[in-house]
Amino acid sequence: MTRNQTMNGSSRILMLLGVLWIVVVVLFGILKPSMFSQSTITTILQFSTILALVALGQGLVVLAGGAGIDLSVGGTVSLSATLTMLAVKAGMPTLAIPVACILIGAALGALNGLLVTRLSILPLIATLGTLFIYSGLAVALTGGAAQSGVPAWLLSWGRGVFFGLPVPFTTVVLPAFLFGSVVLMRSAWGAWIFALGYNERSARLVGIPVDRVRLTIYALGGTLAGLAGLVSIAWLGSARPNIGQNLELESLTAVMLGGIAITGGIGGVIAAVVLLVTLKTGLLQLNVNTVWQVGLVGALLIAVLLIDRISKHWR
Repeated sequence: MTRNQTMNGSSRILMLLGVLWIVVVVLFGILKPSMFSQSTITTILQFSTILALVALGQGLVVLAGGAGIDLSVGGTVSLSATLTMLAVKAGMPTLAIPVACILIGAALGALNGLLVTRLSILPLIATLGTLFIYSGLAVALTGGAAQSGVPAWLLSWGRGVFFGLPVPFTTVVLPAFLFGSVVLMRSAWGAWIFALGYNERSARLVGIPVDRVRLTIYALGGTLAGLAGLVSIAWLGSARPNIGQNLELESLTAVMLGGIAITGGIGGVIAAVVLLVTLKTGLLQLNVNTVWQVGLVGALLIAVLLIDRISKHWR
């Protein structure tokens, strides 16, 4: 798949997601007009921040092929946040919280990469195992209790709002996706990722360091999950050992909705995240049972994939 084809496919997915988002907004606007107050929109974007960072890392793993998947992202978010706050309680300076979260996330992601590249364990199995390890450790080390002690300067950043937009969303998510898009579409490293996803054997034959690239991608995914853990600490005011629950499934849904499995681009991921969070927030305000919420999200995913396939057939 060429980069031009990828850009065309991503544009198609973005347009489709935009139309679906408008339909969702209009529908909820009719059923519950009070939903789209300024505070609700800010909350939607705040929830989107954590999921978007995790989905970006997940998207890069999926894009690189090799049956790539990272089921441990939720555990990485929880463990990086809890270990960081436990370190603060043990005497670590609070100024080191951002660095600690990011480094712990990167180390956990790199461990996944080593299991996949060095021990040749299938990504599904390797990351399923580390999901249980990371999530279990987060609960075991804290007894399931939230860890407080977040400094005021970090809370002011995590809860800050600028023109109705959460500060973490504008200072972390948007730059991360912009940088990721530029690297993916305009750099040699991005071309390597596309080559891995298209044909790993051919990538090896032309001299691309496949294992090193894949290890780097898993470490980068862990770094983004650690950054999401930092956002959760700064927003909620504590490190919660279950904050990453279900993020692995939601991030995969966002990746599929965003078109990575279809086109290879990452532009649609953030749009898919906002669509998912808007849908879930609206259903929550309408008091729809969580079981039905999960079913509707799954139906939305299938519908998007079918619409994309049908549009390809028509062309």
